[in-house]
Amino acid sequence: MHFTTILTFAVGVAAAPFDFPLSDGFPNPSPTQLQAIEKAAGGSLPNAPLPATLSPGAIATLQLLGNIEFFEVAFFSQLLTNITNNLPGFCAPEIAPLNRDLVIKSLTAIQKQEELHAIGVNAFLANAKQPPLAPCKYTFPVHNFTEAILFAQTITDAVLGTIPEIQLQFALDGGDEPQNIILLGSILAQEGQQDGFFRYIQSKTPSAAPFVTGGSVSLAFTALQRFIVKDSCPQPLSTINLPTFGPLTIEYPTKIEPRNQTLTFNSPDEHVSSASSVVYLSGQNLPVTVPVLDYYQVSGAPGLGIFTADFPFEAGFSNGLTIAVVVNGKGPFASVDAVANATVAGPAFIQVN
Repeated sequence: MHFTTILTFAVGVAAAPFDFPLSDGFPNPSPTQLQAIEKAAGGSLPNAPLPATLSPGAIATLQLLGNIEFFEVAFFSQLLTNITNNLPGFCAPEIAPLNRDLVIKSLTAIQKQEELHAIGVNAFLANAKQPPLAPCKYTFPVHNFTEAILFAQTITDAVLGTIPEIQLQFALDGGDEPQNIILLGSILAQEGQQDGFFRYIQSKTPSAAPFVTGGSVSLAFTALQRFIVKDSCPQPLSTINLPTFGPLTIEYPTKIEPRNQTLTFNSPDEHVSSASSVVYLSGQNLPVTVPVLDYYQVSGAPGLGIFTADFPFEAGFSNGLTIAVVVNGKGPFASVDAVANATVAGPAFIQVN
């Protein structure tokens, strides 16, 4: 039987915050160290010309992408450390029946590839005379190998939905930005390859659905901040010209069947009221809007609202990632961007497999 797994950000973390630099010199490797990173990654940084100027929108989206790449480097570095040091939950029995050496080899390549993505984003910014990004400190909501791979799949799914938004930004800006849409597409394809690996590890089909769920840079920016230690970023996140939304958590059993049902959410009550709606993004379908039901404030927890909403899975939702947000108003919404513009809380990520 297939199940739905719902991921939220209100969970504990298993280790102290992850910090840089790495032993290979990242995020500021020497030329010799960079060559070693490229060898381990299976290829070099692109050497084609980069834009000399960037629009404000392109700068913001690249700052988001760079921060995501730093986060991914940190996550895969920590995961590799846990596996190679045989920490509880990350030993060979938890990895079985997969070959432990193959898992380490694969995750090492992915880690190095993400390092090159981050270095590449900084090259984009530097060529347009923008200050480089530096990593923050991060925490990860995983306690064992199984949770780590599901988390890796989910964040990669979110990235797959976000990069096309960055490509669209470059296309609309014109100038010398569109020539790098193909470069961004190559990152998109690489992320898709690794996502298939994460799904295979979980005995899922490598590709979840014919069309990947679309995302929004503002939703991705909000989601990313749930894993960043507050005030730990060398460049304050407030300098990135993207909105941040309120938290949204789904109260749920670990796994539920993929069928029409009612979900229970919580969010600070300044973001939600009985007049709000929940919007689901799934595949490349139009957003699905349902009303907030049974809203009430939690006794003994001032400022926290609880509510329910229908989850109409059988209305054409796709396998893989579904994104839930709370919006003001009733919709309908014609696009992901229209949803993002109306969002007040979220995202919450739902994995359907």
